[in-house]
Amino acid sequence: MVNLMISGVRGRMGKAIQAAAENEADVQILAGFDKEINGPPLPFKLYINPEDCEQGADALIDFSHFSAVPSVLQYCLRTKTPAVIATTALGDAETALVLDAAKSIAVFRSANMSLGVNVVSQMVKLATPALEPDFNVEIIEKHHNKKLDSPSGTALLLANAVNDACRAKKNFIYGRQGKDDECRITDLGIHAVRGGSVPGEHSVLFLGPDEVIEIRHSVFSRNVFALGALKAARFIAGKPPGLYNMEDLINV
Repeated sequence: MVNLMISGVRGRMGKAIQAAAENEADVQILAGFDKEINGPPLPFKLYINPEDCEQGADALIDFSHFSAVPSVLQYCLRTKTPAVIATTALGDAETALVLDAAKSIAVFRSANMSLGVNVVSQMVKLATPALEPDFNVEIIEKHHNKKLDSPSGTALLLANAVNDACRAKKNFIYGRQGKDDECRITDLGIHAVRGGSVPGEHSVLFLGPDEVIEIRHSVFSRNVFALGALKAARFIAGKPPGLYNMEDLINV
């Protein structure tokens, strides 16, 4: 049995994790963190502030807001609870806290909890070296109209996958505008689309002379991310201190 704490438990992803956990016999949610106290009753204790909770767990899943990450990590360090940090839009300060926490506890971090997206990332790394000399690379991401950060963390994950495999690192261009865009082979365009209720769609386009290769991933519900987060929680429970990611899980 994997005993979990959920940060951001009343949010869209927090609710999705609760629903997914109900169908997993080996998962139990012990408690949750959320600043939103109003809402339907929960079958476990809700804490407004993580510092008020003394109970540890096998793992914590954080799908909250980047501003909540410092207090969540403090809780995990204090209770020696492994952390799955799935919150996106982390700045330099939050990222530094994640890296520092990984010296003392196991921390799993991914910009996207979908196994499929992370397989796409590996496909991109495989394709890039052969195509780099002659193909432009562009990334298009689509999300619902409630998503606040742009571009998505997943778009940056895929862009970094390209750069990890490139001999010459590409310059990220966020959208294209103007009349003097040379569209250099060393540029990588990243474009964000927002609207409706799209859970998430990402396309990596390799555009060469007379041919185009498109690697695309589409999500049809948040359940994909919830199941991936539960897999990450199972993976990290009991692990020694260190920073882990989806590649570690996939390549086990």
